[in-house]
Amino acid sequence: MSGERLFRILGLVDEDLIEEAGTDSSPTAIQRRSTPWGRYLAAAACLTLMCGLGLAWLVTGGFHGMGAAAPGESSGAGGGIAHDNEPLYTDGSTVFMSYAGPVLPMTTEESDPGLTAERTTSWDFAPGTYRDGSPRQWSAVVTDRYMLANPTETDTTVTALYPFTGSFSELAEAAPTVTVDGVKTEAVLYAGAYAGGFRGVYEEDGLDDSTWNLHPPASWTDYQALLEDGSYLSQALRENPALDIPVTVYEFTDFEAPTEEYEAATQAISFTIDKSRTTILTYGFNGASWDEDTGWRQYDYFVPDGVRGESEVKVLIVLGDDLQDYTLQGYANGACEENGKIDGVSCTIIRREATLEEALGNLCRAYADQYMDHLPMEMANIFDSVSMELFQDAVAELLTQYGVLSGEGLVDRYSDGRLDDLISEALTQERVLYLRFPVTVPAGGSITVSASLWKAPSFDFGCSESDNVDLQGYDLVTHLGSTLTFTIQRASLVNTGGIELVRQNVGFDLKNGKAEVELSPDEAHYYLEVRPLEATP
Repeated sequence: MSGERLFRILGLVDEDLIEEAGTDSSPTAIQRRSTPWGRYLAAAACLTLMCGLGLAWLVTGGFHGMGAAAPGESSGAGGGIAHDNEPLYTDGSTVFMSYAGPVLPMTTEESDPGLTAERTTSWDFAPGTYRDGSPRQWSAVVTDRYMLANPTETDTTVTALYPFTGSFSELAEAAPTVTVDGVKTEAVLYAGAYAGGFRGVYEEDGLDDSTWNLHPPASWTDYQALLEDGSYLSQALRENPALDIPVTVYEFTDFEAPTEEYEAATQAISFTIDKSRTTILTYGFNGASWDEDTGWRQYDYFVPDGVRGESEVKVLIVLGDDLQDYTLQGYANGACEENGKIDGVSCTIIRREATLEEALGNLCRAYADQYMDHLPMEMANIFDSVSMELFQDAVAELLTQYGVLSGEGLVDRYSDGRLDDLISEALTQERVLYLRFPVTVPAGGSITVSASLWKAPSFDFGCSESDNVDLQGYDLVTHLGSTLTFTIQRASLVNTGGIELVRQNVGFDLKNGKAEVELSPDEAHYYLEVRPLEATP
C-alpha cells in the first residue's frame, strides 16, 4: 500500500508533502513514517465525527472484534450471510460489530482427570444503575456451576482451570470469582497469547495483503480454532523463556528546547547501521525515517514541554552491533525538514549495557507509572489486577511472536520496532485468560465448583444505523477445550423482567415460564440474544 494512501486514511495529508514524496520512486528513496502522536490525534478527531466506526476499524482493529468481520462478512467457520440490515451467521446468530467472546467450559491440566461433571450455566439479567441512579439494562452476571463427581475408590486431586475471554484492561470488572463448595478459592491467573490476528486496511477489496491492522476474534468459531487442539492452553501455562539477549540502551534525559517559540519543537537522532547485524527498538519516539539501501535511520520525538500528556521516557535499544556514531539535530516540528532546523534543542544521553529482559521490564514499569499518573479517580487501575510479571510476559510474547524478534512471523504493525505499540496493546488485546486452582474430590463423592463473572455482551455501535444497536448477544460453548466428562449440561435465565428474547437456539420460552433447559450434548455452541424492554423495572 502506498504511503499516500495510508496518509489519506489516517487524515494526515499535506498535499505538498505528498507530491514531494511521490516524485522519487527509486529504490533508495527515503521513507518517512508518520508520527504516531499526530496520527492518533487525527484518529481521535475522525472517531468523533464517525461515532467510533470508520477509522477505529482501520487503525485499531476495533473493540471486541470490530474490524475482524465487517457486518455481513464471515470471519470464521460459522459463515456470515446478510439479511437486509441484520447480518446473521448461518446458525441464525447475529454478526455483531463488537464481539465479547463465549462462556467457556472449565477444564483441568490432567488429560484424563477421571471425573464426571454436571454443569449449569445461568444468566442473571437483574438491572443495574448508572452513576446518576438512573436504571440500565446492560450485561449479565453469569454463574457457571459444576458438580464434579469422583466414581473411584480413592480421593482425586486435579488442577482445575477456568477459562474466560477478555483483556487485561477488563480484568477489574470481568475476572471471575471461583468458589469450591461455597468457599472462595485463591486462584492464580495465567494469560494466553493475543487471540486474534492481523489484516490489511484494504484486504476486503483484494488490494491489500498487509498486516497493519488488528484482526480480533469475531465469532465463537475463532475461539474454536484457537482452543480445540490444546496448544494455546499449553503455551499459556508454560514459562516464557528469558530474554537474556545483551543490548545497548540509550536513555534521553534533561531535555531543552525553545518551546515558547516552537510549540512542536522536535529532536532527532540520526545514524547508519548494517541492518543484517543491528536491530533498533524505540520507546517514546514519535516518528522515524530510513533508507533501506544505505541503512540510514532517523528517529525523532517532540521535546517534552510539560503540557502534552506523552511520556518523558525516551529510550533507544540496540540489539547486535552497537552504533558507531550518531548525530542530534533540533527541528521546528515533527516534519524534520531541512529548512526547519533550529538551535537550542539539547538533551543528555546515557549509554548503558543491559539485557533485553531488563530493558523491557524498565519500560513496562515506566508505562504503568505513566498510566497511573493519568488515571481518572473513578476508573479502575489495570495494574491492581495484572501483575507486572504477567504484563511484561505478554509484551515479550508479542515481541517474539509478531515483532522484530519473530523472524518470519513479523507483521507490518510492529515492523518498525516501536515498543510503545506492543506495550500499550498488550493491555487491550483480546485473549483467553485462565484461573488455575487445585481441587480434591473425595472417593465416591462430589464437590461443587462455581465461577461467577460479569459478562459484557456482544453488540452493534449506537451510531451505526444497524437495526441491532440495542441487541445484546451472549454465547456459550459446551465442550471446547475441556477434559471433563459431562453427564448433563443445563442453562437457565434469572431476573428476566427487563428483557425480551430476540434470537436463541437454547430453547427458553419465557412466556410459558420455561427459564431452564437441558442442553444437547451434541450441540457445540449456544447463543442468546436479548433486547432491553423500554420500561426497565
